[in-house]
Amino acid sequence: MIIGITDCSKYENYRIWIESAMPGIEIQKLDFHESQAEDISGCHGILLSGGEDVHPSMYNKPEYLSYCYPDDISLRRDEFEWKVMQEVVRKEIPVLGICRGLQFINVFFGGSLIPDLTTWGKFNHSKLPDNTDRYHSLSIDPSSYLYGLTGIQSAIINSNHHQSADRIGKDLVVSAIAADGTVEAIEKKFPEQGGWLLLVQWHPERMSPKDSPLVSTIRSSFLNAAENYKLKS
Repeated sequence: MIIGITDCSKYENYRIWIESAMPGIEIQKLDFHESQAEDISGCHGILLSGGEDVHPSMYNKPEYLSYCYPDDISLRRDEFEWKVMQEVVRKEIPVLGICRGLQFINVFFGGSLIPDLTTWGKFNHSKLPDNTDRYHSLSIDPSSYLYGLTGIQSAIINSNHHQSADRIGKDLVVSAIAADGTVEAIEKKFPEQGGWLLLVQWHPERMSPKDSPLVSTIRSSFLNAAENYKLKS
Protein backbone atom coordinates (compact mmCIF):
# COMPACT_ATOMS: atom_id res chain seq x y z
CA MET A 1 0.00 0.00 0.00
CA ILE A 2 1.35 3.41 -0.99
CA ILE A 3 0.49 6.54 0.99
CA GLY A 4 1.47 9.95 -0.34
CA ILE A 5 2.31 12.61 2.25
CA THR A 6 2.83 16.27 1.32
CA ASP A 7 6.14 17.71 2.43
CA CYS A 8 6.50 20.19 5.31
CA SER A 9 9.02 21.04 8.03
CA LYS A 10 7.58 18.28 10.28
CA TYR A 11 7.27 15.71 7.50
CA GLU A 12 9.07 13.01 9.50
CA ASN A 13 6.38 13.09 12.20
CA TYR A 14 3.72 12.18 9.63
CA ARG A 15 5.87 9.56 7.92
CA ILE A 16 6.67 7.76 11.17
CA TRP A 17 3.04 7.93 12.35
CA ILE A 18 1.72 6.31 9.17
CA GLU A 19 4.60 3.87 8.66
CA SER A 20 4.34 2.55 12.22
CA ALA A 21 0.67 1.62 11.81
CA MET A 22 1.29 -1.65 9.98
CA PRO A 23 4.07 -3.43 8.10
CA GLY A 24 4.44 -3.03 4.37
CA ILE A 25 3.31 0.56 3.95
CA GLU A 26 5.32 2.51 1.39
CA ILE A 27 5.46 6.28 1.87
CA GLN A 28 5.74 8.58 -1.12
CA LYS A 29 6.96 12.06 -0.27
CA LEU A 30 5.09 14.72 -2.24
CA ASP A 31 7.61 17.56 -2.30
CA PHE A 32 6.21 20.60 -4.06
CA HIS A 33 9.76 21.59 -5.06
CA GLU A 34 10.28 18.38 -7.02
CA SER A 35 7.06 16.40 -7.42
CA GLN A 36 4.33 16.67 -10.02
CA ALA A 37 0.69 16.21 -9.13
CA GLU A 38 0.61 13.21 -11.46
CA ASP A 39 3.06 11.49 -9.11
CA ILE A 40 0.13 10.51 -6.90
CA SER A 41 -1.19 8.18 -9.60
CA GLY A 42 0.13 5.13 -7.76
CA CYS A 43 -0.99 6.24 -4.30
CA HIS A 44 -3.83 4.55 -2.45
CA GLY A 45 -4.24 7.36 0.08
CA ILE A 46 -3.10 10.96 0.43
CA LEU A 47 -2.27 12.83 3.64
CA LEU A 48 -2.14 16.63 3.39
CA SER A 49 0.15 17.72 6.20
CA GLY A 50 0.50 20.88 8.27
CA GLY A 51 2.82 23.80 7.68
CA GLU A 52 2.58 27.17 5.96
CA ASP A 53 -0.37 29.54 5.95
CA VAL A 54 -2.62 29.19 2.92
CA HIS A 55 -2.20 32.27 0.73
CA PRO A 56 -5.40 34.37 0.97
CA SER A 57 -5.52 34.75 -2.80
CA MET A 58 -6.49 31.08 -2.89
CA TYR A 59 -9.84 32.01 -1.31
CA ASN A 60 -10.24 35.45 -2.89
CA LYS A 61 -9.28 37.44 0.21
CA PRO A 62 -5.96 39.08 -0.79
CA GLU A 63 -6.60 41.78 1.80
CA TYR A 64 -5.96 39.12 4.49
CA LEU A 65 -2.31 38.76 3.49
CA SER A 66 -1.11 41.06 6.29
CA TYR A 67 -2.57 38.64 8.87
CA CYS A 68 -0.42 35.78 7.57
CA TYR A 69 3.14 35.05 8.65
CA PRO A 70 5.22 36.57 5.81
CA ASP A 71 8.03 34.02 6.20
CA ASP A 72 5.63 31.08 6.38
CA ILE A 73 3.58 31.19 3.21
CA SER A 74 4.12 29.50 -0.15
CA LEU A 75 1.97 30.00 -3.22
CA ARG A 76 4.06 27.35 -4.93
CA ARG A 77 2.96 24.80 -2.35
CA ASP A 78 -0.65 25.98 -2.59
CA GLU A 79 -0.66 25.61 -6.37
CA PHE A 80 0.94 22.15 -6.16
CA GLU A 81 -1.53 20.89 -3.56
CA TRP A 82 -4.42 22.31 -5.59
CA LYS A 83 -3.38 20.06 -8.46
CA VAL A 84 -2.98 17.15 -6.05
CA MET A 85 -6.55 17.67 -4.83
CA GLN A 86 -7.83 17.80 -8.40
CA GLU A 87 -6.34 14.33 -8.89
CA VAL A 88 -7.70 13.15 -5.55
CA VAL A 89 -11.23 14.19 -6.47
CA ARG A 90 -11.00 12.84 -10.00
CA LYS A 91 -9.80 9.43 -8.84
CA GLU A 92 -11.71 9.40 -5.52
CA ILE A 93 -8.51 8.68 -3.58
CA PRO A 94 -8.96 8.64 0.24
CA VAL A 95 -7.57 11.84 1.77
CA LEU A 96 -6.77 12.84 5.34
CA GLY A 97 -6.12 16.53 6.02
CA ILE A 98 -4.28 17.59 9.18
CA CYS A 99 -4.07 21.22 10.43
CA ARG A 100 -3.09 23.17 7.29
CA GLY A 101 -4.46 20.16 5.40
CA LEU A 102 -7.93 20.88 6.80
CA GLN A 103 -7.63 24.54 5.92
CA PHE A 104 -6.35 23.96 2.41
CA ILE A 105 -8.91 21.29 1.50
CA ASN A 106 -11.71 23.49 2.84
CA VAL A 107 -10.44 26.26 0.53
CA PHE A 108 -10.20 23.82 -2.39
CA PHE A 109 -13.91 23.08 -2.03
CA GLY A 110 -14.77 26.78 -2.07
CA GLY A 111 -14.46 27.65 1.62
CA SER A 112 -12.52 30.46 3.27
CA LEU A 113 -10.28 30.91 6.30
CA ILE A 114 -9.96 33.06 9.39
CA PRO A 115 -6.39 34.31 8.81
CA ASP A 116 -5.53 34.98 12.46
CA LEU A 117 -7.67 33.58 15.27
CA THR A 118 -6.43 35.92 17.98
CA THR A 119 -7.29 39.00 15.92
CA TRP A 120 -10.76 37.52 15.37
CA GLY A 121 -11.21 37.13 19.13
CA LYS A 122 -10.54 33.38 19.42
CA PHE A 123 -7.71 32.53 21.80
CA ASN A 124 -5.89 29.46 23.12
CA HIS A 125 -5.18 27.74 19.81
CA SER A 126 -1.58 28.68 19.05
CA LYS A 127 1.48 26.97 20.51
CA LEU A 128 2.62 27.80 24.04
CA PRO A 129 5.52 30.22 24.70
CA ASP A 130 7.93 27.27 24.99
CA ASN A 131 6.88 26.10 21.48
CA THR A 132 4.99 23.05 22.74
CA ASP A 133 1.42 22.21 21.77
CA ARG A 134 -1.47 23.74 23.64
CA TYR A 135 -4.32 21.43 24.70
CA HIS A 136 -8.03 22.29 24.84
CA SER A 137 -11.42 20.61 24.69
CA LEU A 138 -13.61 19.96 21.68
CA SER A 139 -17.14 18.73 21.06
CA ILE A 140 -18.09 16.27 18.33
CA ASP A 141 -21.46 16.31 16.59
CA PRO A 142 -23.20 13.07 17.66
CA SER A 143 -24.75 12.74 14.20
CA SER A 144 -21.41 13.03 12.41
CA TYR A 145 -19.29 10.47 10.61
CA LEU A 146 -16.46 11.36 13.02
CA TYR A 147 -18.63 10.38 15.98
CA GLY A 148 -19.49 7.13 14.24
CA LEU A 149 -15.78 6.38 13.94
CA THR A 150 -14.69 7.37 17.44
CA GLY A 151 -17.81 6.96 19.59
CA ILE A 152 -16.96 10.05 21.64
CA GLN A 153 -18.66 13.43 21.92
CA SER A 154 -16.00 15.36 23.83
CA ALA A 155 -12.25 15.10 24.24
CA ILE A 156 -9.04 17.02 24.84
CA ILE A 157 -6.91 17.62 21.76
CA ASN A 158 -3.61 19.33 21.03
CA SER A 159 -3.54 22.66 19.23
CA ASN A 160 -0.88 24.60 17.36
CA HIS A 161 -2.36 26.91 14.72
CA HIS A 162 -3.33 30.53 14.21
CA GLN A 163 -5.65 30.11 11.21
CA SER A 164 -8.85 28.10 10.90
CA ALA A 165 -11.75 27.36 8.59
CA ASP A 166 -14.34 30.12 8.26
CA ARG A 167 -16.90 29.59 5.48
CA ILE A 168 -17.17 25.86 4.89
CA GLY A 169 -16.63 24.47 1.41
CA LYS A 170 -19.28 22.96 -0.85
CA ASP A 171 -20.62 19.57 0.24
CA LEU A 172 -18.56 19.69 3.45
CA VAL A 173 -19.85 20.02 7.01
CA VAL A 174 -18.29 20.78 10.40
CA SER A 175 -18.19 17.75 12.69
CA ALA A 176 -16.26 19.10 15.71
CA ILE A 177 -15.74 22.50 17.30
CA ALA A 178 -13.78 24.01 20.18
CA ALA A 179 -15.56 25.78 23.05
CA ASP A 180 -15.17 29.15 21.27
CA GLY A 181 -16.70 27.80 18.06
CA THR A 182 -13.44 27.30 16.18
CA VAL A 183 -13.73 24.53 13.60
CA GLU A 184 -11.80 21.43 14.68
CA ALA A 185 -12.98 18.81 12.17
CA ILE A 186 -14.69 18.75 8.79
CA GLU A 187 -16.13 15.86 6.82
CA LYS A 188 -18.26 15.25 3.75
CA LYS A 189 -21.92 16.13 4.05
CA PHE A 190 -22.61 12.77 2.40
CA PRO A 191 -19.69 10.54 3.49
CA GLU A 192 -20.76 7.66 1.29
CA GLN A 193 -20.39 9.70 -1.90
CA GLY A 194 -17.01 9.88 -3.61
CA GLY A 195 -13.75 8.98 -1.92
CA TRP A 196 -13.11 8.85 1.84
CA LEU A 197 -12.30 12.25 3.35
CA LEU A 198 -11.69 13.49 6.88
CA LEU A 199 -10.12 16.79 7.97
CA VAL A 200 -8.88 17.49 11.50
CA GLN A 201 -7.37 20.65 12.94
CA TRP A 202 -5.38 18.93 15.69
CA HIS A 203 -2.18 16.90 15.21
CA PRO A 204 -2.89 13.18 15.76
CA GLU A 205 0.62 12.33 14.55
CA ARG A 206 2.08 13.80 17.76
CA MET A 207 -0.82 13.81 20.19
CA SER A 208 -0.95 11.89 23.48
CA PRO A 209 -2.34 9.47 24.45
CA LYS A 210 -1.50 7.46 21.33
CA ASP A 211 -4.47 5.13 21.86
CA SER A 212 -7.00 7.97 21.82
CA PRO A 213 -9.70 7.36 19.19
CA LEU A 214 -8.82 10.81 17.84
CA VAL A 215 -5.36 9.42 17.07
CA SER A 216 -5.46 5.68 16.47
CA THR A 217 -8.97 5.33 15.05
CA ILE A 218 -8.49 8.20 12.61
CA ARG A 219 -5.28 6.62 11.34
CA SER A 220 -6.72 3.12 11.04
CA SER A 221 -9.86 4.40 9.29
CA PHE A 222 -7.76 6.30 6.76
CA LEU A 223 -5.54 3.29 6.11
CA ASN A 224 -8.53 0.94 5.84
CA ALA A 225 -10.00 3.28 3.23
CA ALA A 226 -6.66 3.26 1.40
CA GLU A 227 -6.57 -0.54 1.53
CA ASN A 228 -10.07 -0.75 0.09
CA TYR A 229 -9.08 1.69 -2.64
CA LYS A 230 -6.06 -0.46 -3.44
CA LEU A 231 -8.21 -3.56 -3.75
CA LYS A 232 -10.55 -1.81 -6.18
CA SER A 233 -7.82 -0.26 -8.33
